[in-house]
Amino acid sequence: DKYTVVFHLKQPNSRFHSYFLDRWGACRFMPKHIFEKVKDPKTFDFYPPISLGPYVLKDVDPAGYWRLWERRKDWNRTTTGKLFGMPKPKYVLFIYYGPPEKKVMAQVRHELDMCDLTTETLRAMLQQNSYGRSYRKEFPWVVNIDPCITGISLNTLRFPFNIRDVRWALTLAIDIVDTIGLAFDGAATMGALHIPPTPVYHRWYYRPMETWLKNFTLDIQIDGKPFKPYDVSAPFRLAEYCKKRGYPVPPENKIKEIFGYGWWKYAPEVAEKLLERQGFKRGSDGKWLLPDGKPWKITIMTVTNPASPQYRNAFAVSQQWRKFGIDVEVQTSELAGTIIQRGDYEAGTTWPAQEPWGGHPDLYRTLVAWRSKYVKPLGEMAIGGPGYVCRWSDKRLDAIIDEMEKTAFDDPNLIKLGIEGLKIAVAEMPSIPTFGYPGVVGWDEYYWTNYPGGENSYQQPYHHWPNFKFMLPFLKPTGRK
Repeated sequence: DKYTVVFHLKQPNSRFHSYFLDRWGACRFMPKHIFEKVKDPKTFDFYPPISLGPYVLKDVDPAGYWRLWERRKDWNRTTTGKLFGMPKPKYVLFIYYGPPEKKVMAQVRHELDMCDLTTETLRAMLQQNSYGRSYRKEFPWVVNIDPCITGISLNTLRFPFNIRDVRWALTLAIDIVDTIGLAFDGAATMGALHIPPTPVYHRWYYRPMETWLKNFTLDIQIDGKPFKPYDVSAPFRLAEYCKKRGYPVPPENKIKEIFGYGWWKYAPEVAEKLLERQGFKRGSDGKWLLPDGKPWKITIMTVTNPASPQYRNAFAVSQQWRKFGIDVEVQTSELAGTIIQRGDYEAGTTWPAQEPWGGHPDLYRTLVAWRSKYVKPLGEMAIGGPGYVCRWSDKRLDAIIDEMEKTAFDDPNLIKLGIEGLKIAVAEMPSIPTFGYPGVVGWDEYYWTNYPGGENSYQQPYHHWPNFKFMLPFLKPTGRK
């Protein structure tokens, strides 16, 4: 029939269906009756846009500050309508209010239903708006199901980040509690693995790997014993930090769920030994010198948005490394992503690993970014972003990736393969994961309720994701004017 497409694959690919998911990096189908007349699709502006979604573009601000969408009359013929019913709002207005402070003012006036905020401005909104709420109604408020792990990417084709001892020294020079305190005032979930510390990945990986992590050792003797870097006390120390800040901390049996399962020990004395055996030494001023005697300076490349976890990781980690005796500069740029992808950086805040699916245990997406044949030389664009920009690979990981490609998408052995891959990533530390992406969303319940909060997470909570349309049928109008 003319409504069925049959694909004939030239080689096995149990993840072929993922090309058609409603997310970034997927295949977007374009309307044939428009694009078959276009000579150059790359320069075609496709405006006004049309789609198969439940809304059509009604109006736009010529200056670019807002765009208004109207629910289409035949919404019941769309995927959203067939799956979940009628989207409740007749109109959806996307508007630019400016910095977070102005968003707070708009929400307090009930002019803005949903927005991204910083932890500081979220607190202000909650204090001033009796109808305001965030993803979680209690501290730490933030979204804890985001599929991204944040942290520091290292350019392993540049000296000295090509040395494993150096990468581990930089890791052990970070106090994760201090870092999360500086970055998000304690409102984040630490993640020692190169995957997000969300509830499902806790169940699939963090919990099963806990014994291995506790027994994992570095190739260095401390007090006559191999050094075990994993710190199970870290989430409890973070809870103590939050308690001292006056926040209501969850009971002890919820600490790991909220703050994470553990991280790496803050062990600057071990970091020092790792560097010294690679020829590094301290100068008379206590600052670190490279093996050739030149001062060691690290530049961290990051984005310009102060609310971004990338920006906050950069400045929080830079303070940790300065405290350890390294000269660190944070460089912000609107082109940070491009600069990092081209390899013109030392350390950067592009996510330290490619995010996995988010709701499935398969880690192929994460591990394949470190496949040997995908590593590009400096100066050439990496073929992807997170993970790929580290320009790191390992033959042992290649073998695991090859095995994953032969394994069915629903085969439970994928978790075993994922665990083995994560063990290699931990041992080599090509990048430094710090904490899961703390999504800070502000919702005003004056006009609409039943947002997908932590107590009822029926759908992803972001208005800037394409899946936002699947949230709209579940919103409930209050009838307030």
